[in-house]
Amino acid sequence: MLDKQLRDFENASRELGSSVGIVWSAFRLQERLAKILFLFRENAAYLYPRKIMHRSQEVLVNPNIMERRQDWRNRSTIPLSQDSLELDMLPDQLKSLAGDVGAFISCLNEFDEFNDEAISQSMRSFEDDLRYFSTCLSEYKNQFRSSAVQRYVHDLTLEIGGHLDEITAALTIFIEIGIPTIWFHQQHATKNLMNVSTLSIVFGVVDASLLVLSSHMTATIPAKLVNMFWMSSLLFSIAGGVNGLVGLTWKQSNYRSPIHRVPWWLLVWMKGSPLVFLVIAIACFSAGVVLFTYSSQQNPITSAIIVVMTLIASSGLISISGWFVLERWTFLRQKDQKWLGEVISETLDQLAELGIVRAHRFAMQWCSQRLAPIRAYLTRFLDWLTTSRTSKTKPKNDATTTAAQVGMAGHSRMPSTSSEGPGSSDSHKKRHDILDARKPRVRFQNAVRAVIELQRTTGKRAKPIRPGLPRRDSWWQTSMSSGPEPSASPIPDPGLSALRGARVAKVIEELKALELAQELFPHAALVRHIQFSPNGRYLATSSWDRKAMIFRIGETLMHHCTLLHVRGFVSQVAWSPNGRLLLTRFTRGYKLWSEDGVCKQTIDRSKTVSSVVWLPHGQAILSIEGSEVVKLDLHGKVLDVYHFGHVRLINVAVTSDCSRLIAIGPSVPPPNGPQPTRQTKVEKRIIVFNMITRQKESQTPLFDDVRDISISKRMPFVLVSFEQAPPQLWKLEIVRDRARTNGESPLTARLNLKHSFALNVPTSIAGSCYFGGNDEQFVFCVGKGGRPFRDSP
Repeated sequence: MLDKQLRDFENASRELGSSVGIVWSAFRLQERLAKILFLFRENAAYLYPRKIMHRSQEVLVNPNIMERRQDWRNRSTIPLSQDSLELDMLPDQLKSLAGDVGAFISCLNEFDEFNDEAISQSMRSFEDDLRYFSTCLSEYKNQFRSSAVQRYVHDLTLEIGGHLDEITAALTIFIEIGIPTIWFHQQHATKNLMNVSTLSIVFGVVDASLLVLSSHMTATIPAKLVNMFWMSSLLFSIAGGVNGLVGLTWKQSNYRSPIHRVPWWLLVWMKGSPLVFLVIAIACFSAGVVLFTYSSQQNPITSAIIVVMTLIASSGLISISGWFVLERWTFLRQKDQKWLGEVISETLDQLAELGIVRAHRFAMQWCSQRLAPIRAYLTRFLDWLTTSRTSKTKPKNDATTTAAQVGMAGHSRMPSTSSEGPGSSDSHKKRHDILDARKPRVRFQNAVRAVIELQRTTGKRAKPIRPGLPRRDSWWQTSMSSGPEPSASPIPDPGLSALRGARVAKVIEELKALELAQELFPHAALVRHIQFSPNGRYLATSSWDRKAMIFRIGETLMHHCTLLHVRGFVSQVAWSPNGRLLLTRFTRGYKLWSEDGVCKQTIDRSKTVSSVVWLPHGQAILSIEGSEVVKLDLHGKVLDVYHFGHVRLINVAVTSDCSRLIAIGPSVPPPNGPQPTRQTKVEKRIIVFNMITRQKESQTPLFDDVRDISISKRMPFVLVSFEQAPPQLWKLEIVRDRARTNGESPLTARLNLKHSFALNVPTSIAGSCYFGGNDEQFVFCVGKGGRPFRDSP
């Protein structure tokens, strides 16, 4: 669609002046989009080889886009030689596409006659996201054969496709509205120049004709001045006509430079010199006419009348020209903040304070009072003319309708009599309601009645809603519907009602199978996190009421102890591997407790702690703080710090041999680098970090929002939990890396996706997912509808 719109845009913009830049930028944008589309298709062919076939690069040769060459011997079309396109070139191609989009916006903004904020904003956001995608993908330049990177690239097509749809819609509106508006303004400016040039040439002909009469008059000084002024008028008339034709040719040219790239003095000369020369020519001609009346010895009365008429005719020209020049000068000097009238008023006020313009104001006030009756008579006369024309052109049925409305207004409150028709009472009532609906109080009453009626029609159990807004009856309506939510309507849909009833009945049957074992109300606020101890003796809970509790596990859960926190919300609990110590995390630190509820250590941190993790041996703790993982002992002493670069870590998992960290979190672009827009998703990463070499061994991009990560204790499997997607199971594999030299270990760790869990019922996941079973052979997760799910890895 965008390719078609760009071709339509090229064809439509060729009629505009200075269109060579925008046409060429659209051509380059089409060419780049074709290459990007080819690379995305190749990526999809590698990802889905059974559904999508690989294509040769020759398909890029499009007669509407790519340049072609004609062979004179066999008359066959031969494409020009091009560089080969590989998937590793995708980051560079996206960066080049961002540059082409920026060039297109710059050329589009060169037309001052029409500025469309919609297309500029959509293309600017597209340019920023392209630079961000290019920066992110450049870190995986040698991993484009990996299935994880290929899936991430495939998911990027959704983001890029959304941007392209917005640009296509904005470009369609620009073609329909913007280009005709620009063409109209350019034609208007061209007509103005044409009129000025024509008038200058006609005025030059008049000057030449008069010079024939006055050329022999050289006896007196006024006669010589007449020839001088008329010759000057002829010269300026010719100059104005020629400059106007040159400016006209420049404006109609498609290959001219844009306005902001032309020197200011040249632009002022081409646009302003024809009108200035015409004004000077008229002034010289008027002076020559006045002197001609005296040099030709005309009657003194005739000379006086000519002088007066010339002054009257020239006063308007001088006033308008002076006001125009002063207005432009004031507008530029005040930096587009004040107009000339405001500056004059402020200046008069300042002079009035000094007592300089009191006489002038008194004179102006006296003149305005004397001219007020004349102004009133003229206003009435103009109103009479307007009313008479309107009454002549107005149809008779409108007059009849107006009279009927007036009569209705006069008789709407009269009681109906028996002589009226059967429907006259209802008609009078309707007319009365229409007239009274104009009152604010009546409008408010009608709105309240409409809301009450809408609530009645939507059902007794429906909550009050505002008319016209979408309404969510339950969670399954939103999670299982792919399209937009239906708006609230007083007309019920039988099919939709039946579908909702079937879903409700299914959920009720599933809930009947659940039995309530025990109900606890230990906390007064949201329970943020729970965890069973490894020895199976205790259950720890944390809440936003600044409390953590330990329950003893038996036939029922029994309250064991309460852990109070003076400051901060308790957002996590973590048992040690042997189950004898408990960590409770708050915003900037954590506490270490015994299983009996005795606080053994309070450790404060200078940065926000997003998560805490025990090492498998239980003698150290990992504190996740932004993009760093801090290793501390049980007394809070810093043992080591691991830096992960531009990644905001959410959580980490440690392998059983304490040699590697598997971290997860969204990437954080540097402040001086490209930033993603609000409507795009930030890239997420799974990072395998070697704690011995202190280097990143592998990075895997993710598209969905991540929630948590965990690793199995016996098998090398990693479980990744997402916010709005089912969990994924990855396998940690140790492979040989041929790129490692200089005595480095040839072994490195890689993550390979083994399984994406697909739920039988579409639902949203609540909380993190965990391994379960004696040998961790199951994966447990909970849906927001209250139903637990279990699957085998």
